[in-house]
Amino acid sequence: MTWTAPEATRTHGSLTGGERETLTGFLAFYRATLLQKCAGLTGRQLADRTVPPSNLTLLGLVRHMAKVERIWFREGFAGLELPPMYEPEKGKDADFEDLDPALAEHDYARLVEEIRLADEAVAGASLDDVFTRRGTVYSLRLVHVHMISEYARHVGHADLLRERLDGVTGA
Repeated sequence: MTWTAPEATRTHGSLTGGERETLTGFLAFYRATLLQKCAGLTGRQLADRTVPPSNLTLLGLVRHMAKVERIWFREGFAGLELPPMYEPEKGKDADFEDLDPALAEHDYARLVEEIRLADEAVAGASLDDVFTRRGTVYSLRLVHVHMISEYARHVGHADLLRERLDGVTGA
């Protein structure tokens, strides 16, 4: 049986909530939107490069966002020392280029798990809490804003990739 990416449930955050509720709501929405862009596709489809000469694929975006979630929330904010998610000898773009459609289910599950672990790492923390990464001080607030912008940009890419795959647009 061939694995296909499941439907993702998107919730819309509060439009009148406080800062924390607004930021976490938008981040949750964009996370789920990326997963929804993958819904119903096989590993092979997720790995298809549909916009040459770009190396972007939906699977590459899923792998990239798992890495970014880990770097900013668990390694950065929580200060955990974790092994690289992808083999360093494969290069800094291994998340985009070293794809195996047979591992798409694993890569998808890894993103879902990194999202869960990221949320766990910041539960109860203040947006004003700070950490230092590579000599620069960041607030948790900045990480949320950065992640929202990272997801929003890549969801735009995902729109284009999905449309080229099977014509599905929007939502």
